[in-house]
Amino acid sequence: MPGRPKRETVDLSQYPDMVVVYLGMRVNTWTGIRTVLGFNGNINRAVAAKPDGLLLHEPIMYSLRHMGMRQYWRDFDSLEAWTRSAPHKLWWRDFLQNSGGTGFWHETYLRSGGMEAVYIDMAVPSGFARFAPVSPAKGSMFSARTRARAAERTARPPVVGEKEFYADAG
Repeated sequence: MPGRPKRETVDLSQYPDMVVVYLGMRVNTWTGIRTVLGFNGNINRAVAAKPDGLLLHEPIMYSLRHMGMRQYWRDFDSLEAWTRSAPHKLWWRDFLQNSGGTGFWHETYLRSGGMEAVYIDMAVPSGFARFAPVSPAKGSMFSARTRARAAERTARPPVVGEKEFYADAG
């Protein structure tokens, strides 16, 4: 007779401000294959550098053309600080100029409350975008901090400002 399954849980009391972020990059065109492969190497090097506040990084394969990761961060401030520094700042700036045949998304969940997401050039809706209304990432919906309702924390300027991003949009 098989034994009872082992049931466990975790004590997260040491991580009251923990943030979980899921990210994905989807190949939309043939050129996107090269973009995704290059991005994987960059991410692996960045994770190996052990950014302050990154508790865990796990790669995820959603499908053959949709790769991603799940990251656990000590708090929103450490995640945001990393996104405002090299190499992420440079990647994000360049990606927002040319998505390289890919679509990108992230969803962020704050233990202290709040969730947010952004989707860029996603040919197929993913995550929240599959059931919740989608709107342009402008104004109060432009930055992750304000989307997550984390604005009461110290505000930091975005990597690429809203005016700069939409300047050539006509």
